[in-house]
Amino acid sequence: MTATVTNGLSHAGDRATSGHLETKGVPQEDASAARNQQPRTTLFSKLYSENVTAKILRLAESCLQNNNPPSLYPELVPQSGLTEGQYNLRARDFWTCGFFPGSIYLLLERTIKYPGSMRHGDSQLLSADVRDKLEVLAKTWSEPLHRAAHRTDTHDLGFMIMPHMRPRWELLHDRGALQSICTAASSLYSRFDARVGAIRSWDSLTWQKNVNIQSKMENFLVIIDSLCNLDLLFYAAAHTGYSHLAEAADTHARTLLRTHLRPEPERRRDGYDGLLYSTCHVVNFLPTTGEIKEIRTAQGYAPSSTWSRGQAWAIMGYAQTFAWTGEQIFLDAACGLAEYFMLRLEDAPGCVEIIGTDSDGFTRAGRYVPLWDFDAPIEDMKAPRRDVSAGVAAANGMLILAQALMARGLHTRANRYRDGALNIVQDTLSLSLSREQARLHSVPNGGVSVESANPELKTFDSILRDSTVAWNEHNLARSAEHGLIYADYYLIEFGNRLLQLGYVRLQNSL
Repeated sequence: MTATVTNGLSHAGDRATSGHLETKGVPQEDASAARNQQPRTTLFSKLYSENVTAKILRLAESCLQNNNPPSLYPELVPQSGLTEGQYNLRARDFWTCGFFPGSIYLLLERTIKYPGSMRHGDSQLLSADVRDKLEVLAKTWSEPLHRAAHRTDTHDLGFMIMPHMRPRWELLHDRGALQSICTAASSLYSRFDARVGAIRSWDSLTWQKNVNIQSKMENFLVIIDSLCNLDLLFYAAAHTGYSHLAEAADTHARTLLRTHLRPEPERRRDGYDGLLYSTCHVVNFLPTTGEIKEIRTAQGYAPSSTWSRGQAWAIMGYAQTFAWTGEQIFLDAACGLAEYFMLRLEDAPGCVEIIGTDSDGFTRAGRYVPLWDFDAPIEDMKAPRRDVSAGVAAANGMLILAQALMARGLHTRANRYRDGALNIVQDTLSLSLSREQARLHSVPNGGVSVESANPELKTFDSILRDSTVAWNEHNLARSAEHGLIYADYYLIEFGNRLLQLGYVRLQNSL
């Protein structure tokens, strides 16, 4: 498979999945020059590799063993320990349950809309067989989640419902999926409180040492992640005409501009004259008045630090909100958040760069793979703790922003965020793509199987490594250095967004 870039960009570096790499501090300008040595085609060869489809298919089938219909869903893959390389599963009521069926539907979307992106090495394997298998497995994993739409005890319904129910409706015209989207939006709306001007995120906070916030009469917890669930409300409002859903989403987004975004007037990034914004994670309001009681963090380093995935959620949430509303205030927020994210990547200490050699020669990687918290002390300069999921989520948010800007004829600004997003994903694939690869294989009388492309390596279930769920020292359970289901989901979605933008054409090499 060869990839053709339809318009040129600066190029990020690539690291092969084998070869010795060594951590060293390097000047940023040298790192940029090294990245420019590699073409974007290297990025696309990995982004649209059959390894991506093969790993998702392998996981979809293996996790159905003694779990069909599914009640347990993939969440994270430890990089060490007794279960190294194997997905840990969580109950279907956990907030991440929608990302795995969503990943399958993203691949199904490729087979239907962009079949040229679904190349494989086995000449006997029919693309129709891959498509049919994806469709069956996607529905198998999605179907048990209809019931989640009725939940009023969580704000995460956007994450739980939209990744798989939206493509079921848009690709396959499944009216049951659209109904679940609308039901979920009504359930989410039930958590909106006009006195606060926001949707309640958590009913309690009890999983940190010496923290016991439980009274909903005295507390109203709102987290930065909540911005990504607004897309559910806007979407349902557009399909039903229920304007109160969109109005609540708009109000929530405006409230968080004031309470969760921190203006950074002392920081500037070349080429951007607007205000930059960092973010806090958790704000606890007084429910009766909407006054701020306290600012906290549950997953970042400190209340005053910038948790990188929280910043990514904000980029995505405000990019989506701008796309729905066209309001300048949301555009300014999305741009300021994205600029801050990119600035912190560019200004990170030299230890984030990994340098070494592979079959293609000299290479560097890591500059654009974010640390887990932009302000946390680095515990190990030779292996700084990162969060790959933050990078790919931010990259998706920047592509949404770029697409919205392009639609308004603002191509120079759009290209700026598209370029940044491409740099993040290319660097991520260079640094954190799992060495263990899988490939598709035809079986007699039709059908698809999956086999390891390098069987000498231990199986590693996820596509990407090096994510961090939470590393706050006060958490009763901390988790880092693993594959993560939503990191893989946002990687696949990034590839689909590029195809939707018409940025890349994939051609079969003969």
